[in-house]
Amino acid sequence: MTEAVIVDVVRTASGRGKPGGALHGVHPVDLLSTVLEALVSRTGIDPGLVDDVIAGCVQQVGDQSFNVARSALLAAGFPEHVPGTTIDRQCGSSQQAAVFAAQAVMSGSHDMVIAAGVESMSRVPMGTASIGRDPIGDRLHARYPEGFVHQGISAELIAARWGFSREELDAYAARSHELAARAAAQGLFNDEIVPVTVPGPDGPLTHAVDQTVRAATTPEALAALSPSFPDEAVARRFPQIDWRITPGNSSPFTDGASAALICSAEKAAELGLTPRARFTAFSVVGDDPIYMLTAPIPATRKVLDRAGLTVDDIDAFEVNEAFAPVPLAWAREVGADLERVNPRGGAIALGHALGSSGTRLLATLVNHLEATGGRYGLQTMCEGAGMANATIIERI
Repeated sequence: MTEAVIVDVVRTASGRGKPGGALHGVHPVDLLSTVLEALVSRTGIDPGLVDDVIAGCVQQVGDQSFNVARSALLAAGFPEHVPGTTIDRQCGSSQQAAVFAAQAVMSGSHDMVIAAGVESMSRVPMGTASIGRDPIGDRLHARYPEGFVHQGISAELIAARWGFSREELDAYAARSHELAARAAAQGLFNDEIVPVTVPGPDGPLTHAVDQTVRAATTPEALAALSPSFPDEAVARRFPQIDWRITPGNSSPFTDGASAALICSAEKAAELGLTPRARFTAFSVVGDDPIYMLTAPIPATRKVLDRAGLTVDDIDAFEVNEAFAPVPLAWAREVGADLERVNPRGGAIALGHALGSSGTRLLATLVNHLEATGGRYGLQTMCEGAGMANATIIERI
């Protein structure tokens, strides 16, 4: 089977996902086209050689409708013959895009694919696509007559089931900000961040620093925040919940884009490109849609089994911090050392721009492995309706 390699992977710095955020003034097509242009510039490839652009985006409505992948590649100046498609596997959309890209290369059907993702949560807020609609239908309502819950309630259920105290959750959240702030201060994100030109009151500005990282965050400060999701009806249904999830131990709404150039090892050699990592194994699984955020646990077990590796063989893990209980429960169940989990901070600090997060995690993971000399990296993330992707890469 053909080997699929990562030639380069980039991202924008995060912007707060609300009006007034650093990237709010940038259309998501322009945001995504910025990282596509950067891949071409950094690698020197002819964009006409790209067989496909696969982009993740969750809220494919409004500014993110009409196949944002195709719109962005045309906006980036790619030749018209290059196709693009937009996919939705909820929060794992661009991780799934990278998997589809790698699988296309490994199968021999494509030589070079760009996997990408974008989400402008300030312009297209979470839930916009289903406002005034029932996205579930009668038959699924019949299977789950008590109804689904949103992800915040799922996070509460996980915190209760695994017995994580509010203090543990806030301490983990503060750690995320501390690690991300330290990495930024040391310039560890510089090689993965693509500057974005944004409108300013006195002319264009350049955004190149994650807006969501709060260096001064402490567990004591987080302890003062009120829970986000108290609800009497939910409390009656789930009496085990005691409301530990707050804005401080959750990932913030975020704007961002990211992209990876994936090709065959043969094509890389032909073009004189230097691969940075190779894909080793993939998994995608479903799990309980009420607990929703637990699927990274079985996804990790499955991908390790497929790779013939153990947790101890992995040098670094990127586990998306949708909420603090997610990586904490995952680490406890799979036996991972938390020191190797999100070593440059996670989504609680760096933000979670939904469709962009998968390739954002990939960018951070590749750079960390290179900086530390690590060999294997594993990324996984929970996804809406109780799914998860897990991917193992090997640094070259």
